[in-house]
Amino acid sequence: MLPALILFAVTYILMLTFSKYRPYIALTSGLIFILSGMLPLDQILPALDFNVLLMIGGTMGLVQLFIDSRMQERMADAIMDKVPTVQWAAVALSLFAGVISAFVDNVATVLMVAPVALEICKKLKTNPVPFLISIAVSSNLQGAATLVGDTTAIMLGSALDMTFMDFFRFQGKPSIFFAVELGALLSACIVWFLFRKEKAPIPRTGQMTEVTDYVPTVLLLGAIGALICASFAPDNWNLPAETNGIICCTLLVIGLIYTGMKQKSWRAALDPLKAIDFETLDLLVGLFLMIGGISNMGVIDSLASLLARLGRGSVFLMYTIIVWASVLISAFIDNIPYVATMIPVLAGLAAQMGCDPTPLYFGLLSGATLGGNITPIGASANIAAIGILRKEGHEVANSDFFRIGIPFTLSAIIPAYIYIWLVFGV
Repeated sequence: MLPALILFAVTYILMLTFSKYRPYIALTSGLIFILSGMLPLDQILPALDFNVLLMIGGTMGLVQLFIDSRMQERMADAIMDKVPTVQWAAVALSLFAGVISAFVDNVATVLMVAPVALEICKKLKTNPVPFLISIAVSSNLQGAATLVGDTTAIMLGSALDMTFMDFFRFQGKPSIFFAVELGALLSACIVWFLFRKEKAPIPRTGQMTEVTDYVPTVLLLGAIGALICASFAPDNWNLPAETNGIICCTLLVIGLIYTGMKQKSWRAALDPLKAIDFETLDLLVGLFLMIGGISNMGVIDSLASLLARLGRGSVFLMYTIIVWASVLISAFIDNIPYVATMIPVLAGLAAQMGCDPTPLYFGLLSGATLGGNITPIGASANIAAIGILRKEGHEVANSDFFRIGIPFTLSAIIPAYIYIWLVFGV
């Protein structure tokens, strides 16, 4: 187990230090896990989350069709027409991303909102880096607000047999949705403060960009609707684990066929595929292999067991440890395998302590969801945002991300931590 932990730690240090080479570092580390036997050959494919990879690839293509139609310019014009300054434009985009992310996967949200933010930044001639970072961390926050907002929320809902409405009211009490929104309100204030120097007024042109084709917008909205509907599918339908990715890729294929027929050129139909950021996909593949390796070597199980031992005997202490350890751990490893491992651990622990597991579960979800906002590689949404910026010629320094991610995380998790305990723990 120790070699796996050392390799994992060294890899993350290298990725934080040499940000330009993250995909190559991650893939190299994943290959070492395989060649050393720490990730057996028969566990390579299970370690890869094809649903996420397909969804990112499909959504990137759909978003390019959306951009080609100039709809993002029209949306940018609409937002700029409603807000007075650059500062308020940043807050509006952050909140806009958060609302979408409560119902759609975080990565898909970033891919959908980023073009609008980039267009606004181009029109205002301002740096898009803090804008996209704010969008990414906002989308991560809202992933815990509803049953369909994030994979971890879906897993927790399944463990507690929760319906969509249980995220709003559970056990006769206001549920985790309100804890998340309380954090969102305070974190919006953080975004407003971080952009306090951006007082430049938004120019009013009174003109709206003309959209050339509404079909890509329909396809993108169709992807959102289909992803939401898929989350409500009964278990006995036995949908494949890659359902979300299949939805995005299928709609992309429809869009490509439509484009080819409209322009009477199959070369033009394939142009949107150039927008797929394979460096981002490579980075995710490497991370999935690394996480599969440390999971196989028992690192995640050991961390979960350690947390359980530290908090034994006191529900409040256990709750506190779960929240803040989840924040810390999820800053460096993907929260999906961590949450999947911790759910049965918390169920057994609650049974031993004779307590209601609800505050422990909600603490796990809130901490694991928000922890990814601390580092640029702590969540897939962050990786996607940084990939988009890199394609636009902007390198994101670790300091750029920490400046927004750390205060945003604290402002969101502290009120959620207090709220969940007061409502479900006392």
